[in-house]
Amino acid sequence: MPEKYPFSEPRLPFPTRMVVVGSGTIEVYVIPDDRKEAVLKELYPFQPIPALNKVMEDIHAEKKFKVKEFLVTREDNMNILVSPYYFESGGTVIDWV
Repeated sequence: MPEKYPFSEPRLPFPTRMVVVGSGTIEVYVIPDDRKEAVLKELYPFQPIPALNKVMEDIHAEKKFKVKEFLVTREDNMNILVSPYYFESGGTVIDWV
């Protein structure tokens, strides 16, 4: 029988907290401010990597945020870089402009 999630990324070295969403929960890393830049460099899939103080917009939420406000979730054995509005709109890093 095939694995449910055949791709797996290593966990980040940070504690997590559980966020209740709908009928389930999502695991969110608790990343110290002094490690945010390193995590962004590791997970940001595009070039150039934005500065932490850059203002971007989550196109799904239609709200602006500073990059340093990003969240990283742990879902399906993957680390997912998301906007601070992820729980209301579902905006991941590909939805930042």
